[in-house]
Order: sequence, then structure tokens, then C-alpha cells
Amino acid sequence: MINIVVTSKPVDGLLYYSYEYCDMLNKAGYSAQVLIISHRKFEHRDYIDTIKNKYIHCKNVIIDYYESNKNDVTLILGRSMMTLSWQNFDDYTTEQQQILKNVFGGKVISVYSENHPEGYPKALEFYKPKNIIDLCDTEVYPNGTGKHFQKTINFSIYKPYVEDIKFKYLFLGTNDKYYATVEQVLDNFPDHGVLTYDEKYVNIKNNNVFVPVENLMGMFETYVYTKETFDPAPRIFQECKYYKKDVIYLRDKDMKDGGSVYWKRDNNVPDINPILEALDD
Repeated sequence: MINIVVTSKPVDGLLYYSYEYCDMLNKAGYSAQVLIISHRKFEHRDYIDTIKNKYIHCKNVIIDYYESNKNDVTLILGRSMMTLSWQNFDDYTTEQQQILKNVFGGKVISVYSENHPEGYPKALEFYKPKNIIDLCDTEVYPNGTGKHFQKTINFSIYKPYVEDIKFKYLFLGTNDKYYATVEQVLDNFPDHGVLTYDEKYVNIKNNNVFVPVENLMGMFETYVYTKETFDPAPRIFQECKYYKKDVIYLRDKDMKDGGSVYWKRDNNVPDINPILEALDD
């Protein structure tokens, strides 16, 4: 079994990528499942609703349950899935902690990222995986580790959206840093919606759109990209290109990261071959 492990909040790009690559692996004849170790602030239903809102099916998803098998392989589509679980290890239940130790203690295929350069080595030291095989988007990380692997959206399982415009401009404010950056420019975009969680950093004066959201792509006309922090693999560029939605690139154009790469990158069909090659390593 290939366990594609997710330790994020429900509406997170890595959850979506994980589900989409699981579908691709299943269709190619491989046993794979998305194994979610849920965040303390969210219920199992939040994860299921997130998947059902976006895709035509919801299957091969396991939450907070795992039967260990020595031949299983763990796949994480970003190093943060391991690092954040280590940072927040004490917040998990005893059962969740055991699952984390089991899945991260064996063979792990890890997609390179630089979100937590100091934390990831400590997470490796804590979990002590038997074997790590790195994959890397070498356009985003020219000095990264691993064979080239490009995260790409699997649009074949997307639900079609219904045009139902609620506001002109969409902003992404799914953590306190993203939200603070958005607030700096909102006055210039009065007809807006801010996609976010119901957290303390939210300003109730704004038109906040709390996740999970059904039919998100049908609710807006233009996405405004404002992230000032490193962005490894933004999905919404790909979605807007696919659905022919306008995008305003409202950030420093000299910043080099996944944002600048995906801004110029064409949409491609996901390629699972680097994952399959890593399985044989």
C-alpha cells in the first residue's frame, strides 16, 4: 500500500494534490490511499466535505486509522507534512502519534520543499525513517534534492463548476500572514471575497468566505495573488488558467519561488512516473 500522508488542515493544497495523485495511482493499478492524521481544530467531516465539494468522488481516504504493514510505502507531497506533525506532535492523541511513528518510520518518498529548512532535519531525526527517496521540482528549487517531479492538478476528477458570481475579486487568506497581506490592499478591491478559516485573525468587516466552500470557482471573476511568503506550488494559478479566469499578480515580481514558476508554467497532465521509479529505489 502507498499511504499518501496528510497532516494539514482540510483546505490545503497538499490535501488536494494528495487526493489527485492517489486517484492517478489507483487508475494505474497501484494500491494507494490518502491517510489523513487530522488537525486538532477540525473534525473528520471537514476533510470529507472538502473532498466532496471539489471532486466527483470520495474514495480511498482513511482518517486517524492505520494497520501497519512492513511493505507499505509513505508518500508526502511536501516535506511540511512530516515537519508540522513533528512540531505539533504533543497536540495529537496517543493513537495519532503511533500512526505518525509508523508511517514516517519506514520507507518515505518525500517531495522536496524549503518551507521549514531547520525543522525538517529535526523531524527526520525524531521519526528515523528507514529510507528516504527525494523528489523535487527543479524549476522551483534549482538546488534541491531528488529527481524532477512537478506537482500538477488532476482536473479529470474535478466537479464542473456553476457560474454564480458573488463578488468580483477573490483573495486567499488561509493563515494569519496571508490574511495580513490581503488586508493591505483590500480597500482597492471593494467587491471582494477572502477565502479563509474562521480564526481570530479574521476581520469581520471584510467579506470573508469560510472554508470548505462548494463551487468556489463559480463565485468570482478575478483572483488577486498577494502572497509575500515563499509559495511552493500554488494551485489556483492552474485552476484559473484551466477555467479561463483572470489573475492579478499583485506581489514582488522579483521573488523567485513556486509562485513565479507556476505563473509562467502551462498546465500539464500529472506524471506519476517519478513516483513509480521511487517505489523501485
